[in-house]
Amino acid sequence: MLFTLPEEQRQVQDAIRRVAVEKVAPRAAAIDADAAYPQDMFDLLQELGLFTLPFPTEYGGSGSMLSACVAVEELCRVCYNTAYLLIVQWTPFSAILAGGDEAQKNRLLPGLANGKLRAAFSTTETQSGSDVAGIRTRAQRVAGGYQLNGAKIWCTNSSVSDFVLVAAKIVDEGQAVGDVRRGAINLFIVDRDTPGFTIGPPENKMGARGVPSCPLFLDDVFISEDNRLGPEGLGFKVVMEAFNRTRPIIGARAVGLAQGAMELAIDFVRERTAFGQKIVDFQGVRWMLADMAIQIEAARNLVYRAAAMVDAGIGGAELSQASAIAKAQATDMAMAVATDAVQLFGAAGISNDYPINRYFRDAKVLQIVEGTNQIQRNIIAN
Repeated sequence: MLFTLPEEQRQVQDAIRRVAVEKVAPRAAAIDADAAYPQDMFDLLQELGLFTLPFPTEYGGSGSMLSACVAVEELCRVCYNTAYLLIVQWTPFSAILAGGDEAQKNRLLPGLANGKLRAAFSTTETQSGSDVAGIRTRAQRVAGGYQLNGAKIWCTNSSVSDFVLVAAKIVDEGQAVGDVRRGAINLFIVDRDTPGFTIGPPENKMGARGVPSCPLFLDDVFISEDNRLGPEGLGFKVVMEAFNRTRPIIGARAVGLAQGAMELAIDFVRERTAFGQKIVDFQGVRWMLADMAIQIEAARNLVYRAAAMVDAGIGGAELSQASAIAKAQATDMAMAVATDAVQLFGAAGISNDYPINRYFRDAKVLQIVEGTNQIQRNIIAN
């Protein structure tokens, strides 16, 4: 059982915390308000060499999921969007590392590692979010490859990406659209300039506003066979199993966000007075803050435990359950903490002039993305 961070992770924590406070925090409010992609923050993460932190050393990483979680936590403590820049790069990297052949890895992973390439990952459609088996995007076999037709929504990072990993069902020529549910799912590497591939305008989101999420449209998009990720009919399963190993990172985002929200609330109540005394001296307020600290520490330990399991080589059902527990508990906790923090701000909490408003909106996003918390509970129950 992990109770304290090893020295390696403490060094990561100290280094990222300094960067977060000095360079990231001053930009956080503007990134959210403008809803514009923060290229300067991407450049900063690239300069620091953080894009491959959880991955093998041959790609410049530390090979430590725990280090990745610590880094994300520290960044998310001051800016959800900057932390998100790491994760949207890690998702396609993880998929290619797990399911790609050597040629695909050699072609794409070095660029993702050094930040010269950007990518996105797309499964969600209007009728199927959590129900991945319900996707209708088709990959029909044709000479030399596949022809993709369909549409996707909520593809985060797509408008700035060089390529997108698109999930589609492989179907035979002439197979009826109504039979598409029977098709085997694979991911396909779709370059952004491929004929017939269109990236739509970004959504106007409540939270996570600095990293764009866009619809995708595929109209007779030809994809060569060497751009299919993994063996036909098996590639998607391999990738999904790999994502169990990265799910602790989502919990780390929640822990960092909640920590930042609590710190803002503490600073606020220390400065305000009511009925002749400091607000922070009211017992009810102190108990609210104590409950925040309890919940954050409990979630942090669940996240670190799941990350340590990854680093120890534990997998299968044991890791799947631990990762789902960490994600669900941490993100539910972040929403509860952010809600109480807004309450402590009073009327100021619902004003866009105060940063706690941003933490509240971003916290809600965490309960939905990367597998809703209802889906996490299904995983745990199974």
